[in-house]
Amino acid sequence: MVAVVGWLRNDEGMTRPVSALRRLDPVAAARQVTDSGDESWTLEFLRALEARVRTSPLERLMATWDLSAAATGRVFGVSRQAVAKWRGSGVPDERAVALADLVAATDVLERYVRRDRISAVVRRRSVLLGDLSLLEMAESGRYDDVRRGVAQMVDLRRLVP
Repeated sequence: MVAVVGWLRNDEGMTRPVSALRRLDPVAAARQVTDSGDESWTLEFLRALEARVRTSPLERLMATWDLSAAATGRVFGVSRQAVAKWRGSGVPDERAVALADLVAATDVLERYVRRDRISAVVRRRSVLLGDLSLLEMAESGRYDDVRRGVAQMVDLRRLVP
């Protein structure tokens, strides 16, 4: 919050309205917010903003993993039309556990991997995953294995001699 509040105060100590931030190009606004140097605050701000903007776990999964409706359909074994319906009315109960496992995996990835790298990480095959990618595991219905695999991938204890 300090970064945004600091930016909203101009050189004369006067407060700029939040609408001033909105008038900037989104890339310029992001630069203004991140130039404060407080990376931990910026990441927390991003999480809070994203929670307000993208409240659907399905939307969050699709955006973070960079999945199209067709790719999401392959993950859940349904058509892209079914995914479009879910985006409007919610994921059916029989898919809720699967979605929860994938969102839990996404939470861990977001904590340990730069956001712009997550889509590559979920597509990269790993020896830890039996030479499969997280996306391939999800597409084969192994949602719990995806969640556990992500936890294993980021477990730094395995790197200690």
